[in-house]
Amino acid sequence: MAFFVNRKLFLCGWAAFVLSLLLLFRDAQCAPPRRNTKYFDFHVQYHNTTRLCKSKPLLTVNGQFPGPTIAVNEGDNVIVKVTNHVKHNTTIHWHGVRQFRTGWADGPAYITQCPIQEGQSYTYRFKISEQRGTLLWHAHITWQRASVHGAFIIYPKQGVPFPLPKPDFEVPILLGEWWNGDPDAVEAETLRFGGGPNVSDAYTINGQPGLLYPCSDKDTFVQRVDAGKTYLLRLINAALNDELFFAIANHNFTVVEADGCYTKPYTTDCIMIAPGQTITILMKADQPAGRYTMAARPYVTASVPFDETTATAILEYKVPAQSSLQLPIIMPDLPAMRDTHYATKFATHLRSLNSREYPSNVPQKIDHHLFLAVSLNLQDCPANSICKGYFGGRFSASINNQSFIHPKTALLQAAYYNISGVFSKDFPSRPPHEYNYTAPISAAQNMNPNFSTGVAVIPYNANVEVILQGTSIMGFENHPIHIHGFNVYVVGQGFGNYDPNKDAASFNLVDPPLRNTIGVPTAGWVALRFKADNPGMWYMHCHLEIHTTWGLSMAFLVQNGTGPAQSVLPPPPDLPPC
Repeated sequence: MAFFVNRKLFLCGWAAFVLSLLLLFRDAQCAPPRRNTKYFDFHVQYHNTTRLCKSKPLLTVNGQFPGPTIAVNEGDNVIVKVTNHVKHNTTIHWHGVRQFRTGWADGPAYITQCPIQEGQSYTYRFKISEQRGTLLWHAHITWQRASVHGAFIIYPKQGVPFPLPKPDFEVPILLGEWWNGDPDAVEAETLRFGGGPNVSDAYTINGQPGLLYPCSDKDTFVQRVDAGKTYLLRLINAALNDELFFAIANHNFTVVEADGCYTKPYTTDCIMIAPGQTITILMKADQPAGRYTMAARPYVTASVPFDETTATAILEYKVPAQSSLQLPIIMPDLPAMRDTHYATKFATHLRSLNSREYPSNVPQKIDHHLFLAVSLNLQDCPANSICKGYFGGRFSASINNQSFIHPKTALLQAAYYNISGVFSKDFPSRPPHEYNYTAPISAAQNMNPNFSTGVAVIPYNANVEVILQGTSIMGFENHPIHIHGFNVYVVGQGFGNYDPNKDAASFNLVDPPLRNTIGVPTAGWVALRFKADNPGMWYMHCHLEIHTTWGLSMAFLVQNGTGPAQSVLPPPPDLPPC
């Protein structure tokens, strides 16, 4: 069966048009009944903002940094009208929302839509199906995500209880960055000369850098708590290029959810969270009255410069108004910035809840295999150019030695309308040349990737296994890989080269964590499984923004199944033009 409908079929007569409208109403591409619909208005605009004694026009949604929280229930239809008031194109991605058959609402520029241009609007319409928990939304074009992001919270259906002890209060905690300069200008400079990017000037907790930065005495987030109460903290890493450790002095956490999927309770005193990941934790305010520091600082595996600073916020116990108690500030102990052992321990302790109500449906028999080598590369400097990468070259990145080039027409549109010449369907299922992926590589070796707009085609409902293999080209580094359109089971991971004859035997096929953003261990591999039950064009990329800029991305083309219920819905009438 063809992947998408033919252009002539889409444009045929009035009857087909009416049928499309009916399908749109039925499947939330158009506004469904108001009682199950949540409406939001997003205005992308500049807002003058000051941090670190530096004032600048900051790109925001509705003048807020971080942006507004979206709160919905499982089963809701969501309608978000986004209006672009700035000269730069924009899009919004609903990170972790499955978008069943509604890929037009997913948001990555030139993958599922062309951008929203200045003065134009686009209305994202989608339904929340079989999901609940903490996710995020963010801009998905250039480096706008630096300040255009916010929490996306999905509560259970009305009357459905939280499957773990009910908290007394909940608090979103968004980790991010502050840039004195323009992040888009940093990206443009990187693309121009092929060098490494400048780093951010501060990390932030709920938009504030905290007491350890200059001019920040008043730029510190403070969360007041009642002794004896339990707090649900929805932790979100919205930073561009940094994985982060997070802790609160003298407090333990119970992890109950990762990437919007319930987990078995896991107690720890520190979290490692990569860009694009979310971790939901329960914290009991069980310490003596005081002011306890929340802190976030980077987990680092790269050999390039990075922001070595620490963001702080305050957890302050409430005391009677008449009390003269002076509350001391207590700092947490965080792992060392290069503590890969701790980061690995945290990731491997996560397990799916796998209860009767929330079972783990791990594919047991695999019929579609992908082995994807994830690499940083060094491109030869073009003639008559200035290049600032190592050894006079240009930094790039690739998957199976294919460095992704964004097209001028959105891939989903090209697939839906059968537009030729936009992408190729020959993305290799294995590296073109196999080698010792984690052995040291000499600077004299060829590190050039191929450049393409390649797409891997996957049959509808296939049981898919993906091995993501880290490589030593340009040094070892952890890569948080985000997969759009799916949650995937992380059935195994390890260091060195993946060995199917040995490593597959240790896969967890019972209760592996279910995630949308997965860390490929430095100098290691990770194994993923999922059922390709969501037709459409789905982006996969590193959520370290610089790596995506360099080309560490690709797309999955999941074919239509049988009949309309297993097919991508028609595009909405206000889809932005290219």
